[in-house]
Amino acid sequence: MKWVTRSHAHVDRVACPWLIRRFVDNQAEFLFVPKSQVEQVAADMGAIPFDAPGVELGHHEGRCSFESILLKYDLREPGLLRLAKIVHAADVAEDIDSDPIARGLEAIASGFSLRYPEDEENLALQFEVYDALYAWCRLEVAKAPAG
Repeated sequence: MKWVTRSHAHVDRVACPWLIRRFVDNQAEFLFVPKSQVEQVAADMGAIPFDAPGVELGHHEGRCSFESILLKYDLREPGLLRLAKIVHAADVAEDIDSDPIARGLEAIASGFSLRYPEDEENLALQFEVYDALYAWCRLEVAKAPAG
């Protein structure tokens, strides 16, 4: 499938493609376009829009796009749920301090965007960050006492 979102990928627009490629569609192809073109490109290309205003896989009811994808595809693995808290906090400015890892992820995302302004290259390089962070999240939830 093709997936389309806004250009200039940052936290949610990197985390979502990582989530999609790893858990929803391992052959996913991502298109990055100006915000004003997301709807038209989705229609023209038959692409699934995400992390753009007014789309199903966007920000809704306090969720970031990563969380909307988890909900839509019924992804409930505890490590992913832990990662979702970090992504949400890093992506939603008013929630930045709701998770102790969020400011670090936001800083890393900003640094990657500065070093790699081309979305495809930025995405490819940051997938390693999300693989590592997800591994850490899985370890953290495994160590947590049963609630």
